[in-house]
Amino acid sequence: MSNTWRISSFNGALLAAYFIPVWTIIAFSIMVSPIHGLYERPSVSIALYASDYLHLSKMATVRLAWLLALARITVVAFFAVFLAMAAFSPLRKNSSGADEALAVALCLGSVLSFASMMMASKVGEIEAMRMHASELLMLLGTAIVMLFETSPKRVAQAPAAEAGAPSGELSLQQP
Repeated sequence: MSNTWRISSFNGALLAAYFIPVWTIIAFSIMVSPIHGLYERPSVSIALYASDYLHLSKMATVRLAWLLALARITVVAFFAVFLAMAAFSPLRKNSSGADEALAVALCLGSVLSFASMMMASKVGEIEAMRMHASELLMLLGTAIVMLFETSPKRVAQAPAAEAGAPSGELSLQQP
């Protein structure tokens, strides 16, 4: 079992262990109280950017908060699918579905963290910018490892017809 785990899968599992609980708590706090949840530390950069530059109404701000919660829950769902597929050995060995779920989670999470980081930079929220930058670096690090990691080599078994041929002769040689 241990020889089928790749570095990117292990790194993705560690990322999922961080992002699933943290982003779920953030998303649920936004769902319970959209405006109050939007102005908490993890989302304050988006809230300040929306109020300072976009001049959104109250209802539009609530919709933005719900959209942000939906985006975070979507990333959490893809991390959960990755963990479920990576946990079962037959699925991990036979398909790359776990890698695809991880790639989607990394892509969506990176876009959300990058946008939040840029908005935090624009409104001057240094602590929020540091938090989003560290999340972005974690996500991009795993994406780079996934990109450059080679797939595990499978041991090819010789067919039964070629198993009887002597090792010195080719099977297509004629006497």
